[in-house]
Amino acid sequence: MTNSPPRSPITRLGIPPTLAWGYLGLLLFMIGDGVESGYLSPYLLDQHLSESRVALLFTVYGIAAGIAAWLSGVLSDLWGPRRVMWAGLGIWGVFQLLFLTVAIPLGSYPLMMCGYGLRGLGYPLFAYGFLVWIAGVAPRARLGTAMGWFWFAFTGGLPTLGSLVASGLIPHIGAYATLWAALVLVAAGGLIALLLVRDDHGGRRPRGDGDGQGPVATLVGSVTILWRNPRVGVGSVVRVINTASQFGFFVILPIHFTRTVGFTLTQWLHLLSAMFATNIFANLLFGVVGDRFGWRRTIAWFGGAGCTLSTLLLFYVPHAAGANFSLALLVAAFYGATLAGYVPLSALVPTLEPRHQGQALAALNLGAGASTFVGPAVVALFVGPLGVEGVVWIFAGMYAVSWALAHFLKLPDEPGTADAARRGPEPAAAPAPA
Repeated sequence: MTNSPPRSPITRLGIPPTLAWGYLGLLLFMIGDGVESGYLSPYLLDQHLSESRVALLFTVYGIAAGIAAWLSGVLSDLWGPRRVMWAGLGIWGVFQLLFLTVAIPLGSYPLMMCGYGLRGLGYPLFAYGFLVWIAGVAPRARLGTAMGWFWFAFTGGLPTLGSLVASGLIPHIGAYATLWAALVLVAAGGLIALLLVRDDHGGRRPRGDGDGQGPVATLVGSVTILWRNPRVGVGSVVRVINTASQFGFFVILPIHFTRTVGFTLTQWLHLLSAMFATNIFANLLFGVVGDRFGWRRTIAWFGGAGCTLSTLLLFYVPHAAGANFSLALLVAAFYGATLAGYVPLSALVPTLEPRHQGQALAALNLGAGASTFVGPAVVALFVGPLGVEGVVWIFAGMYAVSWALAHFLKLPDEPGTADAARRGPEPAAAPAPA
């Protein structure tokens, strides 16, 4: 019997060793991208922009980010993840320079719209290009853990550590100079990832027989895959539900917790910080859990069922106990943790379409982008007639639906699927996460 070589500490953690520098680069990039998240809006108001203009600026940024999130998977299929990440880094740097050197000094709103709005294309191309790279490199048995580390780095930077960096720098160098520091962090992270990662999967993705699709066909395929492979479509719907309540709660919970429950604004912000600090570590935890418990079961039970319960507790515990900070802290942390129960989606969905992983991830990212307006839309439509309590029940019901939908996310080689039936019996193999 031959002894297998000892695994490196990086491998034991579930990080693909050839991509280790990429995770560090992603963390630094997202810290830089998140520096502005807590203060750019009031800073622009201080530059004599109206609230409506600031809101429009952020709306354009969000639309650009949503488009780029969708395109990242498509372009990774065409160019390879490395080129997509270079494009993201370049776009971020060029438009941040335009924003800092021309738009802000001149106080030109059209240039701000161009510089900041179009910069929104940058971070999704870089980050989600790396997500496709991970999907092509990580072994299936550890793919959930590898994706957990991705979301750990992503959410650790934006907004958590990014806001912390801003809070430390602004008192010493000022708000404007802190935006320059963000550019330095983004450049450093991007160059670390792109220059130090040595992995052939970052080049143009190999194509299967008869696959030679052109750019337009690949672009269209990232949408048609939603019904060409219904399980990918189901996964995208589950992804919409995943963070819909998060974006909806950003609209109604600050007012509810401060005006109805009785917390101060500072206490609410502390609850919000605890919620997403818990989410960061839960992202990593549920990536590992998914590889052991099964991707599909983790999504259904920790994500769908967990969020159904945590969403209701987040409303009813403070509603019943009043401004009891300790109890509210517990339910806020529980809600943040259950949101991470959906992390294995990033491993499961590209595995459902192994010959078009970029298209599958593009569809998943399309769901992520849709959640940013589905959540607020639910609030806008129903908070008037149903109140906050009614909206909370709608979100809880959506999570219950996602629990049911998750049971349809069977991998192609699982017994009972059409793919397995077409292939017939196969030799026994090690079980893969479900």
